[in-house]
Amino acid sequence: MAFFIIIRGPLGVGKSTIAERLSKSLDAEYVPIDTVLEKHGLDKVDKDAECIPLANFIKADEMVLPRIKERLKNGRNVVFDACFYHKEHIDHLINSLPYAHYVFTLKAPLAVCIKRDGERKKNHGTDAADAVYSLVSRFDYGTIIETGGKAVDQIIKEILSHLK
Repeated sequence: MAFFIIIRGPLGVGKSTIAERLSKSLDAEYVPIDTVLEKHGLDKVDKDAECIPLANFIKADEMVLPRIKERLKNGRNVVFDACFYHKEHIDHLINSLPYAHYVFTLKAPLAVCIKRDGERKKNHGTDAADAVYSLVSRFDYGTIIETGGKAVDQIIKEILSHLK
């Protein structure tokens, strides 16, 4: 039976690296929600808003859900990667996909996230890292995985230990 995984956490915590490697390990479809948002111009924050609105994430979901439903129906697992700072976004995916699922919240200290972001070719900057960290930290969801001081392989192994 196919399942899907949601990898969430702040900017710079290692979500994309972990989600991509996990996808390869599971021979799963990798779905980077941020890429979908950017590709369709949905990654914009209104001047009076603190973050990308929930409606934009739902639109992005609706764009990928037909393909994802088909993949799951055909027995292929799926790994979603995003900050998921709107709890309703997680709920939307879970309610839209009648399959087993796992949610992992990756955590690291803010200073670690800012440092990692600063080391990227395309970094978002300290203010963005701080803002997203604050948004994601408003709630925990699923299994908490501390990434600070751990190698990628160690984190993957920890996540895999929670899958049935």
